[in-house]
Amino acid sequence: MATVGNTPGDRALADLPSGHVRAFEADFSGDVVCPTDPEYERVRQVWNGMIDRHPAIVARCAGVADVVASVTFARDHDLPLAVRSGGHNVAGTAVCDGGLVVDLSTMRSVRVDPDRRTARVEGGATLGDVDRETQLFGLATALGAVSETGVAGLTLNGGYGHLSRQYGLALDNLRSVDVVTADGKVHTASADRNADLFWGLRGGGGSLGIVTSFEFDLHEVGPEVYAFFVWFHADDAAAVMKRTLEWSDDAPREAGVLAFAAHVPDLEEFPAEAWGDPAVAMLGSFRGDLETAANVFDPLRTSATPIVDLSGSMDYVFLQSMLDEDYPDGLRYYWKAVYLTEVTDEVVDIVVGYNESAPSALSTIDLWCLGGAVEDVPSDATAFFHRDKPYMLTVEANWEDPDDDDANVTWAREAIAETSELAVASGSYGNFPGLNEDPAKLRFGDSYERMVDLKTEFDPENLFGGPVAPRTGGD
Repeated sequence: MATVGNTPGDRALADLPSGHVRAFEADFSGDVVCPTDPEYERVRQVWNGMIDRHPAIVARCAGVADVVASVTFARDHDLPLAVRSGGHNVAGTAVCDGGLVVDLSTMRSVRVDPDRRTARVEGGATLGDVDRETQLFGLATALGAVSETGVAGLTLNGGYGHLSRQYGLALDNLRSVDVVTADGKVHTASADRNADLFWGLRGGGGSLGIVTSFEFDLHEVGPEVYAFFVWFHADDAAAVMKRTLEWSDDAPREAGVLAFAAHVPDLEEFPAEAWGDPAVAMLGSFRGDLETAANVFDPLRTSATPIVDLSGSMDYVFLQSMLDEDYPDGLRYYWKAVYLTEVTDEVVDIVVGYNESAPSALSTIDLWCLGGAVEDVPSDATAFFHRDKPYMLTVEANWEDPDDDDANVTWAREAIAETSELAVASGSYGNFPGLNEDPAKLRFGDSYERMVDLKTEFDPENLFGGPVAPRTGGD
């Protein structure tokens, strides 16, 4: 095929036999998009604006057969392969230079069985797609806290959210998955079928295959819940954090809270005199008796004098989407995380200090209070290892100007590095991976060797990439 440009995608496409490409397109039910197509620039873009890559082919799949065809074509032609699902992949692995993108973003159906309390969710669905359908029956599954997040990436790497303390990680709510492996075969994996594969998919981050559908357990949630959302001055950070830790020790599982350091946004809901000031805030929810819900959070609300209290009852779907506007498409993102066995004074000082020095006022440093149902599951029950840690510190660098890339990435890396030096810190989280520059053993802990075994069995040529590499002949 003639070269029409000089990007990695153009060059890779020119090296492919034109007849093979035409045959792939002819048998494909969805849309095959190449660099010469008008929609190419749009479909190669991903949520993280810092990622700018040029694939040779974007295969926008209409169903499982298209996924199989895409995997087979990439493997047969030795092409790099990336998988795009619902969105919000912060590391940018949903697109690759000079390879084939298996794009599931149009595969978004959600089928609810209210009698069995399950939902079958296609691989390209977002959290909002799931909540919209399950809430028709007053049901939900444990997912994240931003409705535009893709279900697949969130779940395969873990999945913390508003329901975690009560119902566990997103991956803990899986009954089964359908997955296409590197040999182009379609498997159903569950506790009873392909159990080893099911173990590795739950926490393996998609490195063993492409999950085309998920079967989730559902729980009675909503439609109305109580949201706790209060902002305090940064000077009160120590008192607020202390009270948060005390509260989380014996809070009911129906309640949860995320504390974070940020800067007061320039929004009319906030007093104008506080705009731009460093602050500490808490976002939580309660799914019990709404008449007494406000009382559950009174110890937190009274930990200091609030800048603003935006708490109140609301629909669960609104709670799930209230942060969407903070994470728009095209903004630049770099996120990292580390687990904590204890929140010491040194941790609080790091949170306050790095919040004040943040190059972007859009960035946050978050303290997740974990435990509960997440900790109930043994660490070796799935590939997701770090269940026994009661806290997780996440650093979200979010900014607009490409010229500020280095400053924001450096800021986030230094904050995590300084925290990681503390005796109370360890591990990493697959949904906040930076650019996947850290060793996989940080993520998988004692599960690492078993993950390598599974990678060697199901993806011996490393078609799907990921944090874990297969063993070679000399290993």
